[in-house]
Amino acid sequence: KKSKKSSETLTFKRPEGMHREVYALLYSDKKDAPPLLPSDTTQGYRTVKAKLGSKKVRPWKWMPFTNPARKDGAMFYHWRRAAEEGKDYPFARFNKTVQVPVYSEQEYQMYLHDDAWTKAETDHLFDLARRFDLRFVVIHDRYDHQQFKKRSVEDLKERYYHICAKLANIRAAPGTDLKIPVFDAGHERRRKEQLERLYNRTPEQVAEEEYLIQELRKIETRKKEREKRTQDLQKLITAADTTTEQRRAERKAPKKKLPQKKETEKPVNAVPETAGIKFPDFKSAGVTLRSQRVGCCSRPMGPLLISFSLPVLLL
Repeated sequence: KKSKKSSETLTFKRPEGMHREVYALLYSDKKDAPPLLPSDTTQGYRTVKAKLGSKKVRPWKWMPFTNPARKDGAMFYHWRRAAEEGKDYPFARFNKTVQVPVYSEQEYQMYLHDDAWTKAETDHLFDLARRFDLRFVVIHDRYDHQQFKKRSVEDLKERYYHICAKLANIRAAPGTDLKIPVFDAGHERRRKEQLERLYNRTPEQVAEEEYLIQELRKIETRKKEREKRTQDLQKLITAADTTTEQRRAERKAPKKKLPQKKETEKPVNAVPETAGIKFPDFKSAGVTLRSQRVGCCSRPMGPLLISFSLPVLLL
């Protein structure tokens, strides 16, 4: 007997609840493990090869250039196409400068004079503002504290923006709406002081603050739950009040009366009808009772009298 080798193939079933796309990421057709990095198994180029023409390559040249944004006339060198020789530096247009106002001697004496600042110190401040494009941290670092009084960054900003606002008001045409920059030095000092206190907190203070924040959140959640309960109770009370009011209104409401016929107007001299047994009037000849002609039977009745109506004989 020939022994047949049974090739057992392992079959993997997709577990319940897992999408087909997710299961396909776990196993491939060859039951291999999923790749860790994206790979491309296709042979050859994925894109079409570059079509290289027979034209000549444009020549490049090592040439000097100057930056128009610089005022020191520095000379630099770089590689550039030969066709662009003599053109301006293309990145000079990205150099944007801040327009710092310029004041005259007369304007300073009339409008900008301040006892805490001298004119030489103000000129030094505006010179640094032009050089460093209003980067006040750099201006404070390069400020001449030996020749002039020691100033903070907030003091320099306050003096600069105060002069700008004064010059804008002086030079503005009447009736124009100005957007004057305002700097609050006191607010800036308080803000920096608060940031410094926040930065210098100890770990115990940080833990205490976090604990207080968690307790505050718990209190807010309890408050919201209590308000919700009161609202639900108020809704139940209002619903009960409305039902009781409706029941009272239904009880007090008069019942609908059936339309009655209007009584016909009776004459003034009319005799009221007496209650009792009525007998029909007998007008025909024959024996009758007197009680038949009585209108009411409630009166005491006398002895019955019989009357005979005899026919009259005409002789």
